[in-house]
Amino acid sequence: MPQRKCTRTKEKVRPSKRIVLPIEMKKYQEIVQQRDTFRMYVDEMITNHPELFPVEIKHGYRLHDMRTSVKMPEIYLRRIKVLGKEQEQVFTIAPSGVLPYMTGCTDEVEKALFLRRFNVPFWGLTYVFGKNDSYWYRLASHFGRYEIVQTTVKEADKLPEDLLADEKHTRFNGEKAYLATTVAEDCVLGVSISLKADEKGLTEAYGHFQQEAKHLKADYEPKTVNIDGWAATQNAWQTLFPAITIIECFLHAFLKIRNRCQKKFKHLYSDISQRVWDIYHAEDVPTFQERVVHLQQWAQQTVTGTVLQVIEKLCSKADQFLLAFEFPNAYRTSNMIDRQMDPMDRWLFEMRYFHGHLSSAERQVRAWALLHNFRPYCSRAKIGKYFQSPAHKLNGFVYHENWLHNLLISTSIAGVT
Repeated sequence: MPQRKCTRTKEKVRPSKRIVLPIEMKKYQEIVQQRDTFRMYVDEMITNHPELFPVEIKHGYRLHDMRTSVKMPEIYLRRIKVLGKEQEQVFTIAPSGVLPYMTGCTDEVEKALFLRRFNVPFWGLTYVFGKNDSYWYRLASHFGRYEIVQTTVKEADKLPEDLLADEKHTRFNGEKAYLATTVAEDCVLGVSISLKADEKGLTEAYGHFQQEAKHLKADYEPKTVNIDGWAATQNAWQTLFPAITIIECFLHAFLKIRNRCQKKFKHLYSDISQRVWDIYHAEDVPTFQERVVHLQQWAQQTVTGTVLQVIEKLCSKADQFLLAFEFPNAYRTSNMIDRQMDPMDRWLFEMRYFHGHLSSAERQVRAWALLHNFRPYCSRAKIGKYFQSPAHKLNGFVYHENWLHNLLISTSIAGVT
């Protein structure tokens, strides 16, 4: 039976109308029906965390109405009407203890969603926590509706100027597909499926990161992006950000040399490796250039065949590698993005890759990225003593001590795709 072809549906990005605030459920229940007290609390939040509210809030607001849900009739949610210059908009104020669409309480599902980090299947979550498989699937996939950049980065000035990008090879309905992934500061800031690895497909896929970044900061222009030597990837980034500087990954050049040394010149691998990494660790441009010349001369006298070819290819790219000296904060290797792609690879394997509609696959991988950014570090890890999660490390603060509460609060008014 032939595989079904799916095309990407163009979904209009619309801002979320849900404002999520860091307030405990008990306190929220006490003040939600007290107009003056509730307004005082909202005013305090606007002062302390203006990024959780629409920019039009500066024009003022008024309490609109109060609603409840058939799913959770005991929880009342107030709505406010923001007084914009052109039109008034109604937003729902919600505590972080309640899930979107009133599908449950945050504390009741937090541990189950945490276990998704280890790729526990949905039927396993059903067996341990109850509900049903579809409930956990929809709950996990829901986070793919939010913009990754605006949810992860809470201040425009925190948008990284130096990025890494690469494509993760995967399968969609049995055919090849590619996850165009953008990473910085240990956070996945963009990921989108491309059915082709050509310039057009990758430009569209990486374009989602560009659009979301410009929603947060209209004049955003990153300085550098570290990528491999794939021409389509380079052309895509230069199309999206014409002023960006491409930093080719030095690690990829070394790996090609390593792979060619496995047989004939295995006995020289240690010497070659030392010479290559001595180039990488050069402290200045003259030393870098000098070591490149020495490596090329040594290789021409010592090795032959494909090993010599890949060494000379590395040496021929010296001018491109030298660009990193002009940008001291740029990423020179792909190590950081590889650290994010390792758990992504395990997640893809456990779910046996993508099947069904392209829109659902897109939502799943976007949800994975957000959950990956906000799930807590291992308590035994050194970094876990200082930061709760990668998002905490990037922003420098958290709204709530619980990671899922923090994620929900961060989705406040974040664009929904």
